[in-house]
Amino acid sequence: MNRVLVICVVSLLWGASGGARADDSPGTFSDDQFVAKAAKSGSTEVELGKLAMNRSERTEVKNFGERLMNDHTKANNELLSLAGKKAIAVPKKVDAKQQECIDDLGKLRGSEFDREFASHMVKSHKEAIELFEKESETGKDADLKAFATRTLPTLKEHLRRAQELSGEKKAADVK
Repeated sequence: MNRVLVICVVSLLWGASGGARADDSPGTFSDDQFVAKAAKSGSTEVELGKLAMNRSERTEVKNFGERLMNDHTKANNELLSLAGKKAIAVPKKVDAKQQECIDDLGKLRGSEFDREFASHMVKSHKEAIELFEKESETGKDADLKAFATRTLPTLKEHLRRAQELSGEKKAADVK
């Protein structure tokens, strides 16, 4: 099932990077790009949280899935509201590669799902933290910077929980 993880990681990295473009160069990250990337990433997390609630055999994974769904729905709604006030276009759904990741994980059940899901959550939350830190530090729009800064502790908590679930870190080792 490593194929599922590779597809999911590539999909989220592609989606989080906005895809390769000829005009992408270091330092050209915009608030509009942040909104698009954060919206797609958040929508993917909501869908994966739903899967965890239905496909996992472990209570802690189901609970984490519910928390993901709730936290990312709340953040997505706040981001949509901010984007609307600033007339920034927001993708309404995940892209094809992210959907493929959701579909591939959706084919798994039980311990196989739990293992792949937890591993994926570690990687996707590291990427999300990087995205939100970048906006928090270099964003031009004060409201979006504040949103990114406010959301970072939740993303870091999600990463901590994902690391626990994946066995990457023991609860006592995770800060």
